[in-house]
Amino acid sequence: MKLWCCSGESLPPDLARRFLAAMPRVILLNIYGSSEVAADVTWHEVTNQEEGPSVPIGRPIHNIQLYILDRHLNSVPVGVPGEICVGGECLALGYWRKPELTSERFVANPFKSGNSAPVLYKTGDLGRYLPTGSVEYLRRADDQVKIRGIRVEPGEIEAVLASHPLVRSAAVILAGAHAERQLVAYLVARSGRAPVANELRRFLRSKLPDYMVPSDYKIVDALPLLPSGKLDRKALLLDTSGRSIVDHGHVEPQTETQDKLAEIWREVLRAEQVGIEDNFFELGGDSLMVIQVIARIRKVFGVEVPAVSLFEKPTIAGLAGEIEESRAKGIKARTPILPGG
Repeated sequence: MKLWCCSGESLPPDLARRFLAAMPRVILLNIYGSSEVAADVTWHEVTNQEEGPSVPIGRPIHNIQLYILDRHLNSVPVGVPGEICVGGECLALGYWRKPELTSERFVANPFKSGNSAPVLYKTGDLGRYLPTGSVEYLRRADDQVKIRGIRVEPGEIEAVLASHPLVRSAAVILAGAHAERQLVAYLVARSGRAPVANELRRFLRSKLPDYMVPSDYKIVDALPLLPSGKLDRKALLLDTSGRSIVDHGHVEPQTETQDKLAEIWREVLRAEQVGIEDNFFELGGDSLMVIQVIARIRKVFGVEVPAVSLFEKPTIAGLAGEIEESRAKGIKARTPILPGG
């Protein structure tokens, strides 16, 4: 066989390279589509130079229009995630005896002109344009989560994590209850050295905004899958086998003040372990958590420490020194200590 096609799931670049190394004289196409659009609507000829979290799905085939749109059906710029929408000769008429779902998924084409399709199918898949004009598939849009009022696509985080040289695959979920919910990353490490949490945070912050950086990182032997082969996110919520990654240079509390402060950090950050040299914000802390820490310091130590101190000295070692200095100067809390801190 001279022509091979890959479809149905994202194609990892390393798998593509291994295939082409074993079959150097064949053509490998990465294609994308679904039943609603007659199976295949884009194509990309795979090379042994593919990089990134997945092989692109390419460009639309003949008689197909493909758009990447935001929730208001506006086009998104290059590199910005949006929903993949398809129009053209391929479209189904709708869902059998499901008019509500049909009207939700099959919408009027806001870019209708000339011979363009009158109707678009909203695939529910997220993608983005690459600088080359090709399209990269990211993930399903319905896995979106909200943390502290901001919508987050776990797939974007997973894609960046999977591009780290020490990570084979990754899954990100929102764990915890209500205001204490945090992003947790589950990782399958490549052979050799396991990644370090601080290293992963720095890597993510170089590519993503702070609110998309998980607070906790767990190593697992394998990610749980559904019979269909897709990730079972519900199973991750019940997982107890993951081992939290401990940062290099972890230093246990040395004084009573550091020990009590470490307990406060563990409560607020919902972290299993913190060291006195760990950075509060690299552990997932934010401005709302700063307020919680300051309130607990008032309750536990009975001293007033300004919130700016945690920004200036974001480690237990540094903040403990600030607390001890305040106690030595007799700077007591100026506000009433309320029940519950």
